[in-house]
Amino acid sequence: MSDSSVTPNPWAQWRAATPARLALGRAGAGMPTDETLRFGWAHAMARDAIHAALDVDALDAALRADQWDVNRVRSRAPDRTTYLRRPDLGRQLDAEDAARLRDERPAGGCDVCLVIGDGLSSLAVARHAVPLLAALRPQLPPGTRLSPVFIATQARVALADELGEAVGAGLSVMLIGERPGLSSPDSLGIYLTHAPRRGRHDAERNCISNVRPEGLSYAHAALKLAWLVRESRRRGLTGVELKDESDLSLLDTRDEPSAGLPK
Repeated sequence: MSDSSVTPNPWAQWRAATPARLALGRAGAGMPTDETLRFGWAHAMARDAIHAALDVDALDAALRADQWDVNRVRSRAPDRTTYLRRPDLGRQLDAEDAARLRDERPAGGCDVCLVIGDGLSSLAVARHAVPLLAALRPQLPPGTRLSPVFIATQARVALADELGEAVGAGLSVMLIGERPGLSSPDSLGIYLTHAPRRGRHDAERNCISNVRPEGLSYAHAALKLAWLVRESRRRGLTGVELKDESDLSLLDTRDEPSAGLPK
């Protein structure tokens, strides 16, 4: 008979299949000490992910090293505290940046406006934005006219609407740090909006979430994103009327050795 004061949970074997907090066991009427400490650690990681500032210089350098054009913008939230308290300011482009982009707008606009926003997890952006864009680039249709990659600080999802409108984009793609969970402080989300403009609402967007090695891989996320970009441009819409059927494209090309995901 074991002399341990911790009563094991028969579901403990499930823990190998998920990072979720299940089968924690118990010590008397409470949780074991090690689980209490893990909870505190996960909570601290989530708080740090929300409050930590994005290293914009490092991200800018990494993007330029991959041959991306880069442009920096910010929202109307002047600091992190204001950003968290006033979500509406994070959805609006700084007035000076808005005026500058209108002056720089290329003739004819562009097909896709690419935006990287710090969102609620700068950790997610720092870790995953560059490799995701690297995986996406070869899957976009040849001749796709891209905007510079905008690095947006104190950004909410809807900031891409105003950015896309300012540069005359047919479609905006926002890569943004998602709200951290206790097992996922670095989850990256992707939002697509056709004909972006101020006033768009969430039902008019498509979302790909949980992009990270422990969730949706870069290759799978890039496949879904490229498929949605192609279909959005072909059908002239995003949102509830555009369902992600990218997996069907793999089935349609299953006999072609070079089709689908990278080997």
